[in-house]
Amino acid sequence: MRGKVVVVTGATSGIGRIAAEALAAQGARIILIARDPRRADSTLARLRTLGAPGAHQALIADLSSLRDTKEVGARIAAQEPRIDVLINNAGNVFARRGVTADGLERTFALNHMAYFVLTHRLRERLLAAAPARIVNTASGAHSGNSLDFDDLQMERRYRALTAYGRSKLANILFTRELARRLAGTGVTANCLHPGFVATGLGQRGAGIFGAMVRVAMLFAGSPERGAKTIIHLAAAPEAATATGGYYIDCRAAQPSGAAQDEAAARRLWEESVRLAGL
Repeated sequence: MRGKVVVVTGATSGIGRIAAEALAAQGARIILIARDPRRADSTLARLRTLGAPGAHQALIADLSSLRDTKEVGARIAAQEPRIDVLINNAGNVFARRGVTADGLERTFALNHMAYFVLTHRLRERLLAAAPARIVNTASGAHSGNSLDFDDLQMERRYRALTAYGRSKLANILFTRELARRLAGTGVTANCLHPGFVATGLGQRGAGIFGAMVRVAMLFAGSPERGAKTIIHLAAAPEAATATGGYYIDCRAAQPSGAAQDEAAARRLWEESVRLAGL
């Protein structure tokens, strides 16, 4: 990875931070996007002990905001002539339904729309670096869910785990359609299930839901294990040409039937373009 430019979201904790550190240790220059300046500075200080001092960069943005995501993507595109790897990893689960300034349900906005918009903003820089890679963190939580295109924002009935599962299904469908659209360009797109690992996901939530998540995390696996597949898809030579896949433990796996619905993948793409105003 020496000399490669890697953009990572969700890199200030959990599997995102471990993946960023591992890639930096291999020689990559990391550009991380974070919401919390303090945590971003902490991560950056750690990265600078692993790679060339001063080479890494942290940019602050709220990725649940379409405006922030577009702006940070434009800023990176303006300063970087090429991007070798984009890792869309930021995500969360929310006990109660909330709506962003764009009118989007928070889980859908952060877990799916941020992936979609940032990838769109950086597309030309990834093409310039081809062969290049896009890695999207999905989840086995997608199984048993389907997208309701008449209620993508879950206005009729909100349940936290359903919202999360649907957003992870959207990650897989987005990856499949993205891979189809990038075929022949030298840019690959893959997604993964990191496993049930200890991360900050949902742990800062209040009330019973937050407490349940914190207890569940006591029994979760290590984030190091969860990060392995991200690192594999971002850097392993044997993953260089694979595209459109869903991976578990560094191996290609079959997602649910709903996650293989090509018509749903195309419709989600069209809806995402409309919602993002692209």
